[in-house]
Amino acid sequence: MIKKDDTMSNDKKKQVEQITDMEQDFAQWYTDVCKKAELIDYSSVKGMFILRPYGYALWENIQHTLDTEFKKTGHENVYLPLLIPESLLEKEKDHVEGFAPECAWVTMGGSERLEERLCIRPTSETLFCSHYANIIRSWRDLPKLYNQWCSVLRWEKTSRPFLRHREFLWQEGHTMHETADEAIAETHQMLNIYADFCENVLAMPVVKGVKTAKEKFSGAEDTYTIECMMHDRKALQSGTSHYFGDGFSKAFDITFTDKNNRPAYPHQTSWGLSTRIIGGIIMTHGDNNGLVIPPRIAPTQIIILPIAQHKPGVIEKAEELKARLTESGFRVKCDTSDQSPGWKFAEYEMKGVPLRLEIGPKDIEKDQCVLVSRVTREKQFISLSDLETSVTKTLDDIHHSMFEKAKQNLENHTYAANSLEEAKSKQEAHGGFIKTMWCGEEACELRMKEEAGMTSRCIPFEQENLGETCAICGKKAEHMIYWGVAY
Repeated sequence: MIKKDDTMSNDKKKQVEQITDMEQDFAQWYTDVCKKAELIDYSSVKGMFILRPYGYALWENIQHTLDTEFKKTGHENVYLPLLIPESLLEKEKDHVEGFAPECAWVTMGGSERLEERLCIRPTSETLFCSHYANIIRSWRDLPKLYNQWCSVLRWEKTSRPFLRHREFLWQEGHTMHETADEAIAETHQMLNIYADFCENVLAMPVVKGVKTAKEKFSGAEDTYTIECMMHDRKALQSGTSHYFGDGFSKAFDITFTDKNNRPAYPHQTSWGLSTRIIGGIIMTHGDNNGLVIPPRIAPTQIIILPIAQHKPGVIEKAEELKARLTESGFRVKCDTSDQSPGWKFAEYEMKGVPLRLEIGPKDIEKDQCVLVSRVTREKQFISLSDLETSVTKTLDDIHHSMFEKAKQNLENHTYAANSLEEAKSKQEAHGGFIKTMWCGEEACELRMKEEAGMTSRCIPFEQENLGETCAICGKKAEHMIYWGVAY
């Protein structure tokens, strides 16, 4: 039996009222959720945040899932130093120019001034290249498939929880390959791992494509990206994969003897995903009651709430169900605190726990329990003999409904336009992604930003023919491209 749970106690109303409605002020709603769901707190250093246990648990699950996928494809984890000598950073001109405004520098060691400034890593391409120059000698040494889990520092002028930190956590893959084809295949493989992760674990649909020359990573030949649409119809770049060619190899004099016994330069990639994806989860799935966390990544998948827990046998039965579900591989908590049921309902809705399990004296008599979905709020009365099967199906249903809702948001708010004026008017009226034909010239890209307030998001792999001419200048078109307002 299934029925809708429409009741709200005074305790629950008080909890919900602590969050600004997203329709009223989306930015404030987002900050409220980050704070009230206990994901994050502000630190004493401007632009740097504290990941609270619940927020860090989310990152741990992301890290574990991705790390498993990386290792399936032969990648190994390493750890390189935090500091980069200035002379090393300057070896690749385009790279250092791209990061110079965001670099933080160490100039003193104790009370001694350093002979050379040390940059706190904003990214680690140069460190990896310096290391690879020492260990790559022959084609037999390739490929080198390394990944690093670490924090990086970029001196951002403005900050926002998860979306823009001065220090943030991420993973950065850095690989070296014998040929360009192998390196390019690597960049596509890793982009697809990110896309599959977003869709199959985070329930976030993506648009896959290549960045324009203007928007690509500093020093890269090509940057590939997955772009996601948030609930407010803005874009979030959620993962990137870069092909560097042999530019860094030449700058750092990384050479190897190929199969024909001739000297050659290896081809390089890097790819990364950071804690900003947690911001993406919040803004894709959250609602006016707080977080909504996809079941496959949720720190707690099921919260068990004993009802009328003062009565004999109720807490014991709740703990028995917790042990049973934990044994089956679910992430479960049981709340036996003295808070009221209404307070508990609101608390775990705020934290986005996918599934609530209620068990009370009447349920025990009938050998049943109640399951309540965070997404639909529907109540299911299920037999305890079918518990594991019912929980598995319900969690899968929650994932699929979250993905379909996000997919509808993406599809319903992606608009075709045939002119700059039409693109601007549709963005102003609806937000979302605007797709047009584009000539490939940076001047048109800049004009779109200046006049319509949109940046290029990507040239999607799945191309459509929307016409023969560029929507901005009227010249012959080269690509279909996505535009949007982005975080």
